[in-house]
Amino acid sequence: MAAEHAIALVVRGSDWSETSRIVTLYTREFGKIRGLAKGGRRLRSSFETAFDLLNVCQILFLRKAQGGLDLLTEARVEERFPALRSDLSALYAGYYVAELLADGSQDYDPHPILFDVALGTLRRLGTPPADLFVTLAAFELVWLRELGYSPRLDACVGCDQDLTASDGREPGFGFSPTLGGMVCRSCAASHRDRWPLSVLAWRSLRELTTGHSAVAVPTGVRNEIRQLLSHAVSAVLGRRPRLLKYVEAGSEAGGSATNTHRRWQPPKPG
Repeated sequence: MAAEHAIALVVRGSDWSETSRIVTLYTREFGKIRGLAKGGRRLRSSFETAFDLLNVCQILFLRKAQGGLDLLTEARVEERFPALRSDLSALYAGYYVAELLADGSQDYDPHPILFDVALGTLRRLGTPPADLFVTLAAFELVWLRELGYSPRLDACVGCDQDLTASDGREPGFGFSPTLGGMVCRSCAASHRDRWPLSVLAWRSLRELTTGHSAVAVPTGVRNEIRQLLSHAVSAVLGRRPRLLKYVEAGSEAGGSATNTHRRWQPPKPG
């Protein structure tokens, strides 16, 4: 069986035995894979620290039959993100990115764009002058789009009314997480999950879909957008992400936390 080569982001890990680990990797070439690293827990393992969470590695692995674990044979660290270790909010955001990649994708369903955006997000998180809120929101929107759940922002998802013409000034303007888009006043009554959305927040959200990291989002609408994206992501996963509460706490605190001496830590993905 020929070995496969890939570049991978470590998004989850768990102990398998006294000497081995199971690792979930998000690869550019193959999408998500789950592999067994035999001897991965040994102090002098050939894998060393390659499979630490959020490391980027070059890997070689042998594909197993459907439903089984792939066998990881080689791994070499290509990139780490040291800035995440000095900013608590950025670290939580990085764990959140890993959780979405691990739980929001299918095995062997590659999305090269999502992989590239994930790495770009991790590089910016915790690195001044990057805006943590904008960086993470832009990633979530790409994640939604790549999975086929890109929110519709230009027209009502209920009646297809063009919202850009009215510029969203009509009463009842809002967003439905279950339908994945904006709803107009006429359709609002039939969608109980509708979240009110101000015109300024709507405009900012549309700008964020461009993917530009330099988008300026006014402070007054950030909580609106944070709550909307949180519900949209949760609707896709069918549950609230475990790391989401830490992301929301970071947003409420202004999106920056450089105090690394706090005693409590969030749970890592997995």
